[in-house]
Amino acid sequence: MVGKFTAIITKEPKWYVAHCIELGVVTQGKTIEEAKDNLKEAVELYLESFGTEDLPQTSGEIILYPLEVATCG
Repeated sequence: MVGKFTAIITKEPKWYVAHCIELGVVTQGKTIEEAKDNLKEAVELYLESFGTEDLPQTSGEIILYPLEVATCG
């Protein structure tokens, strides 16, 4: 069985940080490819530990947009 999840990678000053949105799994890597590989491994370990029953899966629709909010200071 193949589970489909949403992954987002953000660039931090020294790392790429990869998030699996549905499971709350987060990891990092020095390159995008390393972050992707690490996230795949982390999700596999999560599924081994917690099982695969009642897993949330991506709806297939992803909406990203820039959000501007006023900040104090």
